[in-house]
Amino acid sequence: MKLLRLKITDPKGFRSLPCDFEHHFRTEWTLQEELESNEGFTPFVCAGPNGSGKSNLLEVLGAIFYHMECLYLENLPESFAYDEESNPHGFQGTSAIPDGFELEYLTSPLPEWAVTGYGEMARVCVKKAPGLAPVWWLMNHEDAEQPTELTLGRTYARQLLPDFVLGYSSGENEILSLPFFKMRFIQLDEYWNALSQQLPYPGYPETRMAYLDNSFSQAILLCNFLFQDDDTLQPFREDVGIEALKEFRIVLRRTIELSPEQLDSFVSDNESKPQTLESIIKDHPALNAELDELGNIRYRLNLLQLLEGDEKSSRLVSALKRCATLSFEDDANDSLILDYWVNKATKEAFRENFSYNPLSLFQAFQVLLTLNLYTVSDSLKADVYQSKSHYVSETIPTLASDQRIMRFKFVRFSKEGCDEPLMLKELSDGEHQLLHSLGLCLLFRNTNSLFLLDEPETHFNPDWRANFISRLRQCFPKDGSASQEMLITTHTPFLISDSKPTKVLVFSKDTNTGEVSISHPDYNTLGASINKITMSTFGKRETIGAYAQGILDDLRLRFEKGDEDNEALIDEIHKQLGDSVEKLLLLKAIIASEDDNIEEDS
Repeated sequence: MKLLRLKITDPKGFRSLPCDFEHHFRTEWTLQEELESNEGFTPFVCAGPNGSGKSNLLEVLGAIFYHMECLYLENLPESFAYDEESNPHGFQGTSAIPDGFELEYLTSPLPEWAVTGYGEMARVCVKKAPGLAPVWWLMNHEDAEQPTELTLGRTYARQLLPDFVLGYSSGENEILSLPFFKMRFIQLDEYWNALSQQLPYPGYPETRMAYLDNSFSQAILLCNFLFQDDDTLQPFREDVGIEALKEFRIVLRRTIELSPEQLDSFVSDNESKPQTLESIIKDHPALNAELDELGNIRYRLNLLQLLEGDEKSSRLVSALKRCATLSFEDDANDSLILDYWVNKATKEAFRENFSYNPLSLFQAFQVLLTLNLYTVSDSLKADVYQSKSHYVSETIPTLASDQRIMRFKFVRFSKEGCDEPLMLKELSDGEHQLLHSLGLCLLFRNTNSLFLLDEPETHFNPDWRANFISRLRQCFPKDGSASQEMLITTHTPFLISDSKPTKVLVFSKDTNTGEVSISHPDYNTLGASINKITMSTFGKRETIGAYAQGILDDLRLRFEKGDEDNEALIDEIHKQLGDSVEKLLLLKAIIASEDDNIEEDS
C-alpha cells in the first residue's frame, strides 16, 4: 500500500491533530516519480521536538485501521458488540475515534476492477462522517470520470485493507498500543469461543493488527533464524555478530483451572435442552472435573484441545511436536516440553510443517502467546474494549512464568567472538532492539502491510543509527513484489540524512493553540550532514552539550573582559575542552584580537 492523504473531520479532532487537519503524504508529481523510479522501500521519517505531535500521526492511523478491521471481522466477542440494552457502550460502525476522517491510499485492486494509472493499483478512499458508517470510494475507475462509491461485503472490504497493520514502540506509547491491545483480546475471545463451542479453528488469528512489543521478541527471532537464508540474515551477523541459532525449548501448559465465570461460557444457549454441570463436563472434550485434597470439585480445561491432534494432524501443536528433536510430558505440571537442537533437518522440518513461510510459524506462536491472557476476566475485557485510557496495559495481569500457557526457554545463539553459545537474554538492550525491529520487517517482508514504528532506534549506538535506513531497505524485496508502507518517529538526524525531503515529515506545535502542523524540510536532506540537520530541522545550533557550552561561555566572557593573558587563556581552553566548532571559533576570536593589537602597536 501507499498512503496518499489523511484528513481529520471529527469536530473534536484527535489528540493534538485538530479538526480539518490534512496531510498529503504524496503529491501527484512525487507519486508518479516514485512509481516510475522503482527505487525500492523508503519509509516516512517523522521528526520534531518532544511533544510536537509526531506520534499522533501513527496513533490516528492505528485507530482508523482498528475501526475498519472491526467492521469486517466475522468473530466478535459478545462483550465487544453493541447492544442497546446489555452493552450500550459496545462497538458500533457509526462511532469511532476519531469519529470523522478521510483516508486515501493505493492498494491492489479487486479482480473484477478496471483501474487506470498508478501502476495499475487501485486508488481508494474511505470516508467517515461523524455519526455515520464509513463509505468506500474508488478514485480511478477506468470507466468513470468521477469517484465511484463502492458497496462491499466483508470479503472484498478486507482485501482493500492492508495485509497487516503492525505497531512497535521502544517506550510506553499507550495511545498507539491501545487498539492493538484490544485486538489481542479479540484474538483470545475468538479462540475461546471456538473452544467452548467446539467450532473449527484455523490455527491463526482472524485479526491482522499486531503490536509487536518485547513479548514477541523471541518468537520473531526464532521464526527468522529457522526460515531465512544466510543472505537475508546478513544484517544480524554484521551488526550484532549472531551467527546461528543453536537450541531452544518450548513449554506448553495444557490445562487451567476454570473459574465459575469461565465455566459459564461452556453452557449451551439452547433453552429447550437444559444442561446440568455433569452433562456439560461429560459432553465437552476439553473439560474435566477432579477432587482436590479437601474433597472439593475442581473444574479444569484443556486450553490446547483445538490446537493438538494425532501425529499426522495439521494442528499447530502437533506440527511443533513433529519438528522437535525431543518431546516429553511433564505430568506433574500437565505440560508438553518440546526441545529443539537446531540443524538443517530441524529447519527443513519447520519449513515442511509451516508452509515454507516464517509468517505461518509466527502466527502459530501468536495464537499460543495470546493464550497467556487467559486469566483476564470478562468484565476486564469489556472494560478494555470500551477503554480510552492511557494506562490500559497496567490493568492486565502479568503471569509468573510457570502459569503461562506458552513460554520459550534456553534460546541460545552462537555469536562471533564467543566460545560458548549465548542465551538471548545476555544481549544488550541495543542488540535486542536491533534484532527485534529488523526481525519484524523480515517476517512481514512479502506482505502489503503498514508499519507504525515509534522511535525504534533509541538504544542504538551511532553506527547502527547511521546504518538503520540501509538495514531496513535490505529487509524488503527490491523487485517491487510487495508494497509496504512505514512511518518512523525519530530524534535521530542519521535517519533524515538517508531520506529525501519528500519522505521527511517535520512536526511543529503552535504554543498558543497546541495544534500540530507538518512540513517538509526546505533543503535537500539526502546526504546532508548531521550538523546541518540538527540545526535546520531540530533547531539545535550548538554542536556540544549544554554543560560544555556553559564552560565555553564563561571562558568567552573572561576573554571579552580583556584582563587576562590570552596565551594563558588559550592553554586553559585546550586543557578544559575537546575539539569542536564552538571552541575553534573562540580560539579564532582570541587570535584575531592578538593580531589587531600587534597592528595597533606598529
